[in-house]
Amino acid sequence: MNIILKNRDSIKQVLIRNIKVARIGQLLLLSFLLLATGCIVQFIPETTEDQNLLVVEGLITNQDAPNIIKISTSLPLGGKTDAKPLSGAIVNVTDDMGSATRLFETIAGTYVTPSYFHGYIGRSYTLHIKTGNSSGEHNYESLPMLMKPVPPIDSVYYEKTDIPSPYPNGQTANGAQVYLNTHDPENNCKFYRWEFYETWEFRLPYVVPNNTCWISNNSDMIKIKNTSSFAEDRIIRFPINLVSNMTDRLRVKYSILVNQYSLNEDEYLYWEKLQNISEQVGGLYDITPASVPSNIWCLENPNDKVLGYFSVSASTSKRIFIEDNFKGLFSYYTDDVCIVDTIYNGADIPSLNTFVWIIVNHPLPPPSYVVITRTKGCYDCTVRGTNIEPLFWRDDKKYVQKDSK
Repeated sequence: MNIILKNRDSIKQVLIRNIKVARIGQLLLLSFLLLATGCIVQFIPETTEDQNLLVVEGLITNQDAPNIIKISTSLPLGGKTDAKPLSGAIVNVTDDMGSATRLFETIAGTYVTPSYFHGYIGRSYTLHIKTGNSSGEHNYESLPMLMKPVPPIDSVYYEKTDIPSPYPNGQTANGAQVYLNTHDPENNCKFYRWEFYETWEFRLPYVVPNNTCWISNNSDMIKIKNTSSFAEDRIIRFPINLVSNMTDRLRVKYSILVNQYSLNEDEYLYWEKLQNISEQVGGLYDITPASVPSNIWCLENPNDKVLGYFSVSASTSKRIFIEDNFKGLFSYYTDDVCIVDTIYNGADIPSLNTFVWIIVNHPLPPPSYVVITRTKGCYDCTVRGTNIEPLFWRDDKKYVQKDSK
């Protein structure tokens, strides 16, 4: 370990050289993709790279919430990647003030900071990972990452937007385009990234015990913006999310929580390259982007490729609710999907060699009847969501009904 520490400067020089080479390789890869758009057969080149690459996803913020580092192993090439969580690693975060914090593994490959830990603006943080297997121990380290300040979000709002109707009768359909406004009066931030967390209420159209539920979903899109070329560090009408009419998100009540992060230029370039690749292959998590340089390297062998990025960002957030009338909304629970049969006068419900559920019970004559379904989701909303109302759901002080520009 002493030899490794003495050669740390040379290790960082190798890392920087690898990043430059990877940038050239990225340009060559994009050129190849543009030339090969007409091809049908996927080309997977032969490679001598280690087939078990370390993948790191981690974010340290200044919020009083658990910070999570996910570690897995993955293949570098060849379509969609089946990452395997890496258990048993020793994971620590140190800062430039000499503090060290050990992370604890909660589930396989997921390491979480203690409840007392949160980052501080102006400090630099370094990630340390120690893994061990039959081939020996390996130590990994990130570059020190400075936590930059981030301005508050000025506003998050939505506007109704017309969407081409999927219905043959040409019925008008509406969606909700969610926008964000923000600015930094100090002109210091320059590089931004956003994530959102959406929650919506849905109700079954039948009188059943579990009739109302909620679904929550994390964003899987890369949302970034660079204002370094602007005269003023201000962002207006940045499109955060288009909530379409092809789900039931807007049928009852919808909420979106937007998190805004400050980035340094190197991390912004990382996300920008990742964004370009995800647009080429159709999704952020479809492949592991082996051509995007990381800020993490192996101390024993700096030439070993590591995937992912250790992020350190101050963050701020804003939530809005949408409860409005939208036309042409999709429904999962139409009668032709849910209803199997109507049984009158208290006749026995046939099992039909499968499970059936009563979704309508009308016991009073004339005549009494029940309506049955074979689809459990039409009887029990917890098949799709949870019947526990979120703690923030009745907090309508931040409710936004119309455009708040």
